[in-house]
This record gives sequence, structure tokens and C-alpha cells, in this order.
Amino acid sequence: MRLLSLSLLGALLAYVVYTAYPSISRAAIVFGALRKYPHGATVQGDVIAIPDTVHCEDLHYHAPSGTLFTACEDDPEARFKWFPPLANFDNPELGSKSRGSLHVIDPKTMKSQRLKFENFDGPFVTHGIDVIPDQERPDGEAVYIFAINHVPESQPSGEKGPHARSQLELFHHVIGSSAAKHIRSIWHPLIKTPNDVFAQSVTSIYVTNDHKHRHHGFMRTIEDVYFGAKWTEVVHIQLESLAVAEAAAGVTGNVALSNIHNANGLGHGRSNREILIASCSSGLLYIGQLPEDGAGNITLVDSIEVDHVADNPAYFADPYATPGNDKSGFLETGLARAVDLAKNMRDPAAKDPVMVTYMKPILSGGWEKRVILEDDGTKIRTGSAAVLVAIDPAEGGSAGPSRQAWLFATGFMSNNIIATKVDL
Repeated sequence: MRLLSLSLLGALLAYVVYTAYPSISRAAIVFGALRKYPHGATVQGDVIAIPDTVHCEDLHYHAPSGTLFTACEDDPEARFKWFPPLANFDNPELGSKSRGSLHVIDPKTMKSQRLKFENFDGPFVTHGIDVIPDQERPDGEAVYIFAINHVPESQPSGEKGPHARSQLELFHHVIGSSAAKHIRSIWHPLIKTPNDVFAQSVTSIYVTNDHKHRHHGFMRTIEDVYFGAKWTEVVHIQLESLAVAEAAAGVTGNVALSNIHNANGLGHGRSNREILIASCSSGLLYIGQLPEDGAGNITLVDSIEVDHVADNPAYFADPYATPGNDKSGFLETGLARAVDLAKNMRDPAAKDPVMVTYMKPILSGGWEKRVILEDDGTKIRTGSAAVLVAIDPAEGGSAGPSRQAWLFATGFMSNNIIATKVDL
């Protein structure tokens, strides 16, 4: 009987190992548990650090104007003391004084311009953004900017915190001007742990909640590392009016996609109805389709694995594409050693390695994947977004099948956005 019991136990353990190993192995790859970065393992080639771009989570390229948009914390210390996405609620009073800003970057001069706010005085704790054209003006003349804002909640006594009452801010910007006009704030009870925003129009937006559990503890750890913890969602928000005084006024919402593991960054795809959704801790980029009427659920149609955590995705539309040479593809950026983030998240001097993966469809099916930037955390830290700006082959970009582009990459705890040339 004892031998039989031991045999059954051995068989059970073997079965557990057999079934669990693929998930454990995949988690080790995504979190970078075995990935090493010896001293000096930084991105090769010339790297330009964009001045005045401190702790910028997200990055968008607006092709009609040829400019990049981002939202930056600006204060080099605030993010280490108040950043709800990392369950850092240490100093809500500091969070209530945060005055992050929107920046416009010229990819030709490599200079960043802070936009002056009109009708808005914060607090502004930055995270994900989206940029869409103002359809009532000529293309490339003006844009709407949606931005996540992790403001501390206010108690009846006036005391701030201890938690966040995160919301969205909507701004309007005329290209070439130095200002961003605040249109309204947006809040809804379904917006709980917002990470990123996707605007289908100025009144129809999608928002990811990246965690079910807001605070550090056993359940949040399980939520991060267990791929089966599909507890987050994408919420659809509809605005009845832009001319309101209260953040909750005229806001309706519903869950457009549920059962996602660590829903994170959002991005625009190859068509108006294609939405990119990052499943962060799973290292997955989902490709989804929006409903035609704008009111139904999101349908997932494909997914791509990357070998790091997946943050804000982007689509690169090759402006110099030919039928036989199209470099269009997706970008996914993330931490190369996410396993270190918990111990580094309050340390301004820590290094958090970064990877950017470039993905192109293969005619026979599937995806060609290539890491086009990898850094040990020296030149860029905590990678969270990247975009490509094509170099005209007639102006220095490589001709023929091989071409080049400027890669702009940022990180939510990086001292600067960086730019470097890459081969496509």
C-alpha cells in the first residue's frame, strides 16, 4: 500500500510538473528571470537623449503634423513616492501637488516643447495618452489629447488619499501653438485602475483597467504572475457632452472586453476598427476589432507573443512602402527584467533593462519578430512605449530592401526619451 501511495504521489507530481512547466517557463522568459545584463550592455549606435522628458509613460506619432506627443511627470522625484499603477501610495499630498505636462517633440530638431495648459491647474499624474484629429478642422491642423490622470482622492476633511480617484483629462491642441486647452475631466465607476486610453472619436473612448487588486499583497502578486488570472478588462466610455463642469456628468460606460490578464497599453492598428491591446505580464499583444456601431464588444482576432512584458503597443505605417518592400509593422515595448521592478520602483538610481520588439506579418502566415532595441537600463529605464519615424530613402535612409527609421523610446521611470537609428 505504501509503495502504491508513493507511486500515485510520484505520478501526481509528474503530472503537475508536466502541465505547469510550459507556463512556468514562459513566465520566466517574460519576466526576464534568467536574463543577464553585464556592465556596458547598452543600446549600440548613436543615442540622442531628448531634453526635458522626465518620466514619460506613453508616446504617439502624429503623422499629419510630423510630431510626437507624450505626457511627462516632469518632477524627477514624484513618481517614486506616488504612482498608483505600481501600487505606490506613499505620499498622496505630493501626488495632489503634481503638475505633469503634455509635450510635443519635433523629430527633426529632437527638441521637446511643454504645452501650456489653459483652463487647467492640475493635479496631473501622468500615464497613458491618445491623440486623435479634430475632425472639424483640416487634417493636421488640430488634435484632441486624452490623458490618464491618477489624482489622489480627497477626504471630507480635505486630507488627500490614501487611495487614488483616477480619471481622464481631455485637451485640445492647435498644431504649432504652445498651448493645450482643457475641455473636460472624465470619471466613471468602471474606471478603476486605468492604464491607457484609445479614442475612437472625441466622444467614444476605450480604457484599460490593469489590475483588479490595487494594493500590494498576495492576490496582486498572483494577478501579476499567474497567466490564468484574467481579471481585468477594457471599458467603453461614451460622452454625451464636452461642455460640462463635473467629471462624471454625461458619462456612460460598459465593459467591452473582459477576461484579460493584465490589460495594459492600447494602440491604433491598421484600420479605424483595429485596436491593439497589451496583456502585460503575459507578454502578449492582442489584435482586436471594434464593433461597427461603436456599442458592442471588442472581438479578438489574433495575438503575438513577445519575450518581455508588453506595455504600450504601436503600429508603424511605412510611408515609403512599395508592393515588394513594405516595412509596416507593430512595436511592443517593455521591461526586460520585470522580475526586479518591485525592489526598484522606489529607487531613483536603479536600472531596469528595456526591450523593444518589431513585428511584421509573414505572407505565409504568422509574424516575423525582431528585437530592435535592448538596453541594460543605462540609457533608458523601464521601457513603456516606442514609435518609429521613417527616414526618407532620398535623404539618407538606406535604399533598396533595407531601410532605416528613427526609433523613439520612453519609459515611465526613465530620465529621458531617447532616439536612435534602427534598420527595418
